[in-house]
Amino acid sequence: MFNKDKYVVIKTSGRQFIVSEGQELVTEKLEGKKDQEIIFKDVLLAKKDGSKFELGQPLVKKIVVKAKILDQFKDKKVRVAKFRAKSRYRLVKGHRQLKTKIKITKITF
Repeated sequence: MFNKDKYVVIKTSGRQFIVSEGQELVTEKLEGKKDQEIIFKDVLLAKKDGSKFELGQPLVKKIVVKAKILDQFKDKKVRVAKFRAKSRYRLVKGHRQLKTKIKITKITF
């Protein structure tokens, strides 16, 4: 549900995401509880109407992106294995990353 006419690029969790209103995305864990509203002020680029771009240096001022937390969950398990030949050394660990699913509710220009 990506709108090509009106979108922004936000920075969160050490990554950049292209988002538009109504879009759902999964990021690294964000502080907050389910159904809580969060605000992103780190907007790097904005496309308003047609071909108007607003590029930040480094951030675009006065643009606020509001989102709603849909779920806090753990991602699939990643298996991490270490092995050293001829020394009977084997180590297997697992890791599950904490994730947050959000829905972009409003972009104010």
